[in-house]
Amino acid sequence: MRQSPSFLLFLFLILSRTVGAAEGPSHHHQGMMEMDVADERISLGLPEPMRRHQLANMRSHLEAVREIIADLAAGRFDHAAEVAHARLGLTPEMQRMCNMFRNEEFRAHGLAFHHQADAMAEIFRKGKLDDALNALGETLDHCVQCHQRFRQ
Repeated sequence: MRQSPSFLLFLFLILSRTVGAAEGPSHHHQGMMEMDVADERISLGLPEPMRRHQLANMRSHLEAVREIIADLAAGRFDHAAEVAHARLGLTPEMQRMCNMFRNEEFRAHGLAFHHQADAMAEIFRKGKLDDALNALGETLDHCVQCHQRFRQ
């Protein structure tokens, strides 16, 4: 399926913002001078099993975003809404996971992300691509902010 140039540019910008935030400040892009930059993000201090589970959960979120982008590009707004709610929204399982974190600020970031994902799902159901992309951008802003502030 052929995508419009503006959609592909949007996708590139969103993914580059998300990947850059996930890498954190200690990683550099090609062509930049190598500098030793300390990772000053707040460590969650998770035990290893919980750390692995959390990383797998965030990777699952990223896969859901990829699926949502493909759905939006194909005009499958209802399916994008289902994915947004089921895999990113504040399901009872996600509520339990968020409540397990002792760091109050991290917990608040997580809950805000999941609430935004549910709001995004409702916007998807309206079938307007511009509104859907704006909602996706707002949801990904939560990811970026959290990855800039916290680390495993």
